[in-house]
Amino acid sequence: MDKVYVVGVGMTPFGKMLDVDIKTMSRQAVEQALGDAGIDKSALEAAFFGNATQGHMEGQDMIRGQIALRSMGIGGIPVMNVENACASGASALNLAITYVRAGQAEVALAVGAEKMYSQDRELMLSAFNGGWDVSASDEVRARIARMGEGVEVPEGTTSPKGYSPFMDVYAAFSRFHMKRFGTTQRQIAAVSAKNHNHSVHNPLSQFQNGYTVEEILSAPPITYPLTLPMCSPISDGAAAVVVCSEAALKRLGIDSKRSVTVLASVIQTGSDRDPENVEQHLTAIAGRRAYEQAGIGPEDVSVAEVHDATAMGEIIQIENLGFCDFGDGGPISERGETALGGRIPVNPSGGLESKGHPVGATGLAQIYELVHQLRGTAERRQVEGARIALAENGGGLHGVEEAVASITILGR
Repeated sequence: MDKVYVVGVGMTPFGKMLDVDIKTMSRQAVEQALGDAGIDKSALEAAFFGNATQGHMEGQDMIRGQIALRSMGIGGIPVMNVENACASGASALNLAITYVRAGQAEVALAVGAEKMYSQDRELMLSAFNGGWDVSASDEVRARIARMGEGVEVPEGTTSPKGYSPFMDVYAAFSRFHMKRFGTTQRQIAAVSAKNHNHSVHNPLSQFQNGYTVEEILSAPPITYPLTLPMCSPISDGAAAVVVCSEAALKRLGIDSKRSVTVLASVIQTGSDRDPENVEQHLTAIAGRRAYEQAGIGPEDVSVAEVHDATAMGEIIQIENLGFCDFGDGGPISERGETALGGRIPVNPSGGLESKGHPVGATGLAQIYELVHQLRGTAERRQVEGARIALAENGGGLHGVEEAVASITILGR
């Protein structure tokens, strides 16, 4: 396949931004990415706009990308809107890469933006209700609950306040993993403490406070075994990535020393597997496809950003990606192997738990972090000698796993 390069990245701070609209956030991220690439917006030949909740939150459907991009003077090019749950931004990037590889454009833009925070708490939380089969909601809830059967839930470990229904999903995933592999709440807390401590060094993170494992365990409960810091917050934010072909790299005079090569880009949906068949998790399948496409193995990865909508999500995904055996995600996390300075640093940005999770922007924010890691410009978060980086981003629920998963592998 023809080479595709990431040549520009941009990202806003993530957080609660009641006074900033989605057009403004999108413009900030796109202008950063164009400036980072050293090109003008006139060089763009196609754009892919990832967003999952603007229709629900604001009633803006159908032409979200056209509206956001035209407001900053980008028009007259193909613009495609991408809605793919929490993997919307990563899916936009996959399409931009594919578009360039297919010869339909030499320079393409992927944008992810989300404005999810609202003073209307019910509106915010209900934004997630369409992330599974709404025609069978009771059946979905019952199936997920069965995954967690056999693990005793201590009294007082469920929040009396409302929370995203996906926290119940991740709690069930957690209890299944505890029952199947012996994973402990303390190991889950170790992941969360590690990610919050990473985010202390990320000025764009929603939260920048460090925690000990004990502080994570004693924090307010969400739903057992998850406590508040183990769970990603509701966030606003935007991120953007510019990709181009080798011909455009030369034609536009883009600095090749700052360019990052796309080694693999894979989108995967799931199956009706038995939950016990963990080796066939959709991310495990996507990971194997991505490694084959890139011509590498998990042992070659220097640094990874994975979808930790909860700390348990990180444990599941590092196993799916082959960074350890199934069942060993908890122990290696507790030993510090996934921390900065460890064997395979994961989520040096702080991850979704701490950096924030504006769902349409999340996948592209992972790319922002990894491009800086590969350039050696991540400052106090830098993974020494990083040469190959992997981003995993998932979203929605179908069956006993996410509805969609994305894997992107980048190299220098």
